[in-house]
Amino acid sequence: MLTKRHFLMGTAAVLAARPAMAAPISLNALSQYLNAMRTAEAEFTQINADGTISTGQIYIQRPGRVRFDYNPPEETLVMAGGGQVAVFDGKSNTGRPEQYPLSRTPLSIILEANVNLAQRNMVVGHREDGAKTIVTAQDPENPQYGRIELVFTANPIQLRQWVIIDGQGSRTTVVLGDLQTGGNFPARYFSIPTEISRRG
Repeated sequence: MLTKRHFLMGTAAVLAARPAMAAPISLNALSQYLNAMRTAEAEFTQINADGTISTGQIYIQRPGRVRFDYNPPEETLVMAGGGQVAVFDGKSNTGRPEQYPLSRTPLSIILEANVNLAQRNMVVGHREDGAKTIVTAQDPENPQYGRIELVFTANPIQLRQWVIIDGQGSRTTVVLGDLQTGGNFPARYFSIPTEISRRG
């Protein structure tokens, strides 16, 4: 006869035999990882909202600087520096980029001088998904700027990709290759005025 005690013991044995669910990497550990990253570069693959794919090289110099060099046939360059983001379109005859404040982009959360995800009211999600930890961030005062999902893996901690969801719900995914840290980049990589002058 199956008693309640036997049922509970059997259930406990089944649960014990199952692998434990991994906990997400803590926000403090993720913050420490980002703060330790002063410079980094990697190849990237970008999956655009319309399903097209772009590739290129990304350069990160914290705080506040990032550069996306897109491979041909793309003629786009995106850079952030001096608190601004500039998007240069190689097909433009003016050489003038579209510019807007870095603070208006979800990516600013990993470029700020002192990242503290645990104390940021921008973090609206923190979950484990298989081997991945996903942190979702959004400016609560300006939801129209969209949100970002940062994807990390552990052992060692590494930023693997991010997904930017704009105010209309369109998703752009950037998948990073092997992120190399500790390099030195020319100041012109992140100088919007220098790039404008170069394009004449």
